[in-house]
Amino acid sequence: MKVLTKHTDYALRALLVLGAREGEYVSAKQISEEQGIPYQFLRRILQELAKCGIVKTREGARGGVMLDRDPQSIRIREVIEIFQGKVELSECMFRKQICSNRANCVLRHEIMRIEQMVNREFEQITIGKLLGDLKVLENGQGNQ
Repeated sequence: MKVLTKHTDYALRALLVLGAREGEYVSAKQISEEQGIPYQFLRRILQELAKCGIVKTREGARGGVMLDRDPQSIRIREVIEIFQGKVELSECMFRKQICSNRANCVLRHEIMRIEQMVNREFEQITIGKLLGDLKVLENGQGNQ
């Protein structure tokens, strides 16, 4: 089970780069090189983020991509849902059919409770918070 797909991981890494350079345009090529993200893959991710109003793009020599929102307002849950839908630990499916025991399954109720907890936690984490955590780690204060 993967909680985060490669699309989501790359999107978050790109948003962290943009958040660290808030207010300036950064080229997709630069993000790709810094983060080791395949360029064409990153371009599609950035297009999706632009479509959702998280980043804005500008063409030309001084163009690139820039955050279109405050990093504190970009919630990790939102990014996850853009690229992979809601966090679900179980689809309650069996051979592409909805499980017949779904309504009475006690395990399903526990899984739903865990999904709600995970979603609440992802709702609390923002790009701004991750940028702050990154600064702490870079300053060597993460080991105290």
